[in-house]
Amino acid sequence: MKSKLLSALLCVSMVAVMLTGCGSAAEESAPAAETEAAAEEGAPVEETEQEQVTASEASADGGYELALVTDLGTIDDKSFNQGAWEGMEKYAKENNISYKYYQPQEGTTDSYIETIGLAIEGGAKLVVCPGFLFEEPVYIVQDQYPDVHFILLDGEPHDADYNYKTNDNVMPILFQEDQAGYLAGYACVKDGNTKLGFMGGMAVPAVIRFGYGFVQGADAAAEEMGVDVEIMYNYTGAFAATPEAQAMAASWYQNGTEVVFGCGGAVGNSVMAAAEEAGAKVVGVDVDQSSESDTVITSAMKQLSVSVYDGVKAFYDGSFPGGSTSVFTAANDGVGLPMDTSKFEAFSQADYDALYAKLADGSITIENGTDDSTTADLTLSKTKVNYVE
Repeated sequence: MKSKLLSALLCVSMVAVMLTGCGSAAEESAPAAETEAAAEEGAPVEETEQEQVTASEASADGGYELALVTDLGTIDDKSFNQGAWEGMEKYAKENNISYKYYQPQEGTTDSYIETIGLAIEGGAKLVVCPGFLFEEPVYIVQDQYPDVHFILLDGEPHDADYNYKTNDNVMPILFQEDQAGYLAGYACVKDGNTKLGFMGGMAVPAVIRFGYGFVQGADAAAEEMGVDVEIMYNYTGAFAATPEAQAMAASWYQNGTEVVFGCGGAVGNSVMAAAEEAGAKVVGVDVDQSSESDTVITSAMKQLSVSVYDGVKAFYDGSFPGGSTSVFTAANDGVGLPMDTSKFEAFSQADYDALYAKLADGSITIENGTDDSTTADLTLSKTKVNYVE
């Protein structure tokens, strides 16, 4: 069953990944610990953003031209927020532009709009909004602030009734996460693993697409090899590292699961902690998470930093692609696995290149049912999915 959102993906124009430059990090990036502590203590947004320290001095008028508003995760989540932040930060440092991040008090439309307003009051000319949950807020603020530009990752602006509208000051960016998930699932089975796990965060379209691709990739490899595969499958309902998520991952490992795809921001940290105790394996998400734990054998990546960098560059070059959706896929190197840091024993670079080419040219198609997050609508030949409530 194809999702409405995936159908939308197929209707938009494919946008090639633009070339990015390399620059030196002339200024030091400050930690986000103060911000996280304030958020945990329930500090109001106004107080929290005052405590945030960023990697650049304010501009001459005391403002910050570039801003990122985090979603439910943190700026150093080693995943979605951090990938987006690094892309914005890279361009800002290379071009000596002031920049700052803001963390909402709550994960609500009103809180996101309030925090975006704070960023604009603070001088932001362009605001990066990473995540599906920003679709409604951006729909509203694109009209409220017509002179401000927005980059919306993982979504397209719509109102509460799903009426879509994208103004010229908004650049929506979507990724085909199902392709990245497919690559990871296929590689895990080809590498000799037959007992897998998928632990997602919130069951939002991007996370669901990762899972659907992971299951189908594993099944394709299992069919080729003539083996049976079993996958434990769960959504934690949040993007935070929790004792509950770690305990569930630990129970999976204890019962024979060999590798778990930790797909949901800091949820992956819970999976890594469990894997470290069990001597097991993990698939990371969004960015290359190999540096986070020796248990990470690969990561299902989206080119987050590249897409944000390119969007910011386009804004300053006067070629901002507002009004239409940019889609990053295998066809334009927008998703993939970091083969140079992956720890596969049997799955080779040649195997990867051959599989990637088939995804890029459309030889492989992936079913994606974001209306049914359980994967129950899939017809699988060699794989059994155990959905855990």
